[in-house]
Amino acid sequence: MSTQTEPKLVTQIDFARAGQITPQMKEVAEREHRDPEYIRERVADGRIAIPANIVHIKKGMRAFGVGEGLSTKVNVNLGISGDKADAAEEWKKVKIAEDFGADAIMDLSNSGKTRQFRQQLIDETPLMVGTVPMYDAIGYMEKPLVKLTKDDLFEVVRAHAEDGVDFMTIHCGINKSVTKTFKETGRLMNIVSRGGSLLFGWMEVTGNENPFYEYFDELLEICHEYDVTISLGDSCRPGCLYDSNDATETAEMIELGKLCKRAWAAGVQVMVEGPGHMALDEIAANMKLQKRLCHNAPFYVLGPLVTDIGVGYDHITAAIGGAISASSGADFLCYVTPAEHLCLPNAQDVLDGLMLPRSPHTPPISPRRCRTPATWTTRWARHAASSTGTPCGSARSTQLRARSATRSLPPPPRALAPCVARCAPSVPLTRCSKAQRSTSAWRINASPEPQSVTWCSSIVDM
Repeated sequence: MSTQTEPKLVTQIDFARAGQITPQMKEVAEREHRDPEYIRERVADGRIAIPANIVHIKKGMRAFGVGEGLSTKVNVNLGISGDKADAAEEWKKVKIAEDFGADAIMDLSNSGKTRQFRQQLIDETPLMVGTVPMYDAIGYMEKPLVKLTKDDLFEVVRAHAEDGVDFMTIHCGINKSVTKTFKETGRLMNIVSRGGSLLFGWMEVTGNENPFYEYFDELLEICHEYDVTISLGDSCRPGCLYDSNDATETAEMIELGKLCKRAWAAGVQVMVEGPGHMALDEIAANMKLQKRLCHNAPFYVLGPLVTDIGVGYDHITAAIGGAISASSGADFLCYVTPAEHLCLPNAQDVLDGLMLPRSPHTPPISPRRCRTPATWTTRWARHAASSTGTPCGSARSTQLRARSATRSLPPPPRALAPCVARCAPSVPLTRCSKAQRSTSAWRINASPEPQSVTWCSSIVDM
């Protein structure tokens, strides 16, 4: 009789490979309108990640899937900073993230009682929670950067895992080989990633290899114990259009692809992070290159920003890049606020930053149906209720109703030609479509649909 014990199933990948569908897989399947087996198969081979720390699951978190064939997720960054240690303001941001459709919150706290804030956040929010342990290391260990040891850094990682963090950005890919490429080829903006630059500085001063790369297997053991998803940080993401898709970025991406395989072999879920600043015509190719080099691992992108000169409006430049990214294969978007490159965002900045990336929230766009029959009518309250939910929409609809009540509208035309509403009908067109709906073509089970609706459904799916 064999005395070999069965391996303990801990992570979503463990269960998926054993043919078991977890409650989290079922929840993701229901939310995404997918068969649970579809989710299980892709979790097993790494194309879908379900960042759900076993500690956070016990506290009642909702399960979110990130990856192939699922809706694109959106993350909100917040946290207590040495420049502005205002916990009350950060909790306002948490409330905005929860109320207006964020899927994840990254706590980037780097000053003060970071653990207290992190633990309370995990206790109270049902959203995915991510962190960057490198941000926390100096304050947590109360040491200068160059005095930190490998054991110090891993102690911080373990503390975050024990607290219930669902995914951690860890800059494992910037090793001596990548830094050699960086020095040989050069860059206009050098290394702009905060975590990446801290590690690069540590490596340069100590002369040692990146400990997260050198001791990657030990890192995987911690992550497996708590089912923490590793979000492989892009230390060498481009900080300007000139550096996008350069040798340094690509060299690191190759290393990240290798680490993906090692993580999956250890039963650890993984995501890969991406740019940064990138010209509009390069984004789609970058998404496809990442998917190829990183074996279809979920791709998590910051923006990308499609111009370097949009300061004050980078939430818009990032939303443009995010729409292209998502339609080209990106699975997870990190929001960008109007305060990017300027200052720390306030609560209003967070709301503005969150609402824009939600516009490409479910790519690729598919030809099913127009957003809602509300868009064919003058029922402005229904327009606002069926939109992405920003208070601006409700306020504007109130203003429009007040304005419309003070003016008379022209009567509908006698001969009703098929009208093309383009999903933003003027009032005369709305009246026209009202009259169309009174005809037999609009009665229940009647067909065909009017031309206007057919035109809408070919381009919009909300």
